[in-house]
Amino acid sequence: MVSALAALAHEHRLRIFRLLVRQGPTGMFAGDIAAKIKTTAPNLSFHLKELERAGLLHATRSGRNIRYAVHVEGMRRLLTFLTEDCCQGRPELCGAAFTEAAKLCGAKCK
Repeated sequence: MVSALAALAHEHRLRIFRLLVRQGPTGMFAGDIAAKIKTTAPNLSFHLKELERAGLLHATRSGRNIRYAVHVEGMRRLLTFLTEDCCQGRPELCGAAFTEAAKLCGAKCK
C-alpha cells in the first residue's frame, strides 16, 4: 500500500490517476493522456510507469500505441486500506462520501 500512496503523492501522477478513474476500464492512449494533462511524452512515461508499478494502472499495447487504464482491483485495495478503520468500522460517521463509497463497494471490497 505504501507504493500506491507514494505514487499518488505526486501532483502529475494524481492528475493522471484521477483522469483514468473517470475514463473507466477503457482507459486512454498515452498520447491522449499527455495532451489532456499538458506534459511531454518522456515525463508522462515516467509517471505512468510509477503508477503501473504501484498496481494502480495497467497497460495494453494496441499496435504502436499503449492504452492505460485504472487497475480496478488495485484501486479497490487502496480504498479499502484507507477506509477499513474509518470511525471504528462505522463509515456513516465519517461523512457522506465514505457512506456512499461503502454502499458502492459493498462486499466486493472485503
